[in-house]
Amino acid sequence: MTELAIYDMDRTITRTGTFTPFMIHAAMRLAPWRLVFVPFAALVMLAYVCKLIERKRVKELNQAMLIGRRIHADRLTPIAASFAEKMVRHNVYQGALESLAENRAAGRRLVLATASSRIWVEPIAARLGMDDIVATGAIRGIDDYVSHKVDGENCYGPAKLRMIEAWMGLAKLDRAQCRIRFYSDHVSDVPVLEWADEAIAANPHAGLRQVAKARGWTIVDWD
Repeated sequence: MTELAIYDMDRTITRTGTFTPFMIHAAMRLAPWRLVFVPFAALVMLAYVCKLIERKRVKELNQAMLIGRRIHADRLTPIAASFAEKMVRHNVYQGALESLAENRAAGRRLVLATASSRIWVEPIAARLGMDDIVATGAIRGIDDYVSHKVDGENCYGPAKLRMIEAWMGLAKLDRAQCRIRFYSDHVSDVPVLEWADEAIAANPHAGLRQVAKARGWTIVDWD
């Protein structure tokens, strides 16, 4: 039996979200003049809240404004590394680190499954000692330029479960031969929490806390 411990990232392991902080971190280092677009990025988010555009499009538009429509990976990699260092040093719950250490010691395979982009998820995952990553991808050409366009699905809600199952297929992991515990803070991850053998609501917001209590799921608060 293979044991997996799968974690959401933003506000589950990290105290805050990482999308906007990374956009600002990158803009300041690549082209500070792009920060003039921050108010427009807020309007894009408002359009999402009003259900005028989907979450995937929010990411694409805001990345185009704050980083650019395409950027060479060589320029982006050190920026993602410095952002990851900052996040792991100052923005990770101590309780999350202890949970990771406990699951690692128990021999569980550690997986980070997040809607955040692989651009900055990979260096964060490396510093956390994760074994595998399931994350939102960015289109990357053979010329090694990274596009603002999302590659495939945004790893959020039901899509996250589909992407985890697809990763398991590629990793040749038989669901029937796996025992899976999943950690998340947000109600959007209910499809994965229901699918897991052990559902753990970590630092849950009000919506997920209510669902977790109703279904008898474990609740942990790492703050």
